[in-house]
Amino acid sequence: MILSKYNNLTQRIITGLFGSFVVISSIIWGPWSYFIVFLFITVSSQLEFYKLIKIHGIVPLRYLGTLGGALIFTLTFLIEQQILHQNWYFAIFPVVSTIYFIKLYKKNETRPFTNIAFTFLGIIYVAVPFALINIIAFIKGPYNHEALVGMLFLLWASDTGAYFAGTKFGKTKLFERVSPKKSWEGSLGGAALSFAFAYGFSLYFIEFSLIEWFAISGIIIIAGTYGDLVESLFKRSMEIKDSGKVIIGHGGFLDRFDGLLLSVPFILMFLKIL
Repeated sequence: MILSKYNNLTQRIITGLFGSFVVISSIIWGPWSYFIVFLFITVSSQLEFYKLIKIHGIVPLRYLGTLGGALIFTLTFLIEQQILHQNWYFAIFPVVSTIYFIKLYKKNETRPFTNIAFTFLGIIYVAVPFALINIIAFIKGPYNHEALVGMLFLLWASDTGAYFAGTKFGKTKLFERVSPKKSWEGSLGGAALSFAFAYGFSLYFIEFSLIEWFAISGIIIIAGTYGDLVESLFKRSMEIKDSGKVIIGHGGFLDRFDGLLLSVPFILMFLKIL
């Protein structure tokens, strides 16, 4: 690999910039390019999750669970775009219910309901938050890229600020039992950079007010940090360092989007209710 001759930080920067360009370009280009790229991310993340839990002898229905997650993401997109009626949401339940039927005919399984539970966990933990992003994309009616672009940049600003501030000033451990490298100094650096981006977005992205951008940033800082910690706890329980090796310098898809998985439900609740 060409990137193998660079150090880890350089690899992170190169792959991070390239990946960000692909994702942001797909969002700005239009709803269908956004749909294709995020469907790919959803499916890849879910397959990655199921692959990891198999390490400890758990046998989820990997492909059926991923199909259910892809169906939820696709239906949410088509319904939000008003191509399908919202009654199509009811198609989700019979599809995912087949998980029970298939496991019933699996012989020699000592823990069938444990495997069923982890199959559903892959859908709830990974696919559902990505599907909720579709609702944010159409939060004000027609598709609008501003909310998605802003949300991702706030997340990346928080991660980047935390990484560099933690590397330079990190001394006070944030949650040492789960993630020994995270520090309060890093979190404050990430928060400062994320709020700075939120202010900048309020000047050019008029979809939301300054207060709303600050609120979204605050949610991402808190929930995104917890999302990262939850994934770290998951990896620690699996006794692995990274969720994958697909994204050079960053690990896997779950490593890259873990903060988004917990942030999106809270952001949507804020935008819809509060």
